[in-house]
Amino acid sequence: MMKRSRPLFVVQEAIVSEQDRIIEHSYDGIQEYDNPMPAWWVTIFWATIIFSAIYAVNRFGIGAGKGRIAEYEAEMAAARKAHPPEAPSITPEQLLALAASPERVHEGQEIFAKNCSACHATDGGGIIGPNLTDDAWIHGGRIEQIHTTINGGVLAKGMPAWGQILKPKDIDEVTAYVWSLHGSRPAKPKAPEGEVMAR
Repeated sequence: MMKRSRPLFVVQEAIVSEQDRIIEHSYDGIQEYDNPMPAWWVTIFWATIIFSAIYAVNRFGIGAGKGRIAEYEAEMAAARKAHPPEAPSITPEQLLALAASPERVHEGQEIFAKNCSACHATDGGGIIGPNLTDDAWIHGGRIEQIHTTINGGVLAKGMPAWGQILKPKDIDEVTAYVWSLHGSRPAKPKAPEGEVMAR
């Protein structure tokens, strides 16, 4: 049984439509073929662009959006309100007694080297954080103020609340070590920052 051939006009119509899809532009003797992307792909492409624009407005504070920084600050303020740092149970006199003990100061030095030297340098001269060896203090230079700063942190400056990470004994010993740094000569001291407070 012979197969029925396609009508001539159908074949000619297919050839014409194929010819219509060939673009006149050619490069190196090769002509381009008009082969559009699938509709589903184009839809996803445009949806991605629209989503990106909306995300930028809402997330990065462009126009009406709050922005991620404002959102972060609001969340941190709520966390501080919900979990305020506990007030230190040690007196200034007890802290000064610790600072007079070479053993406790040495233990504080080891804790400082592990946790604080990345910002303040091992010798306290300051890197990202301030110099701890001079008379200038940003958050108070009395020994109890130093203890409070270490314990509660300064989140706005990037310093964590070490009281939530270290043991109270460790906080006390680090305070004693920082107190002992006054007047020392760090290798690369930062310029004084804050208010000068003579001892």
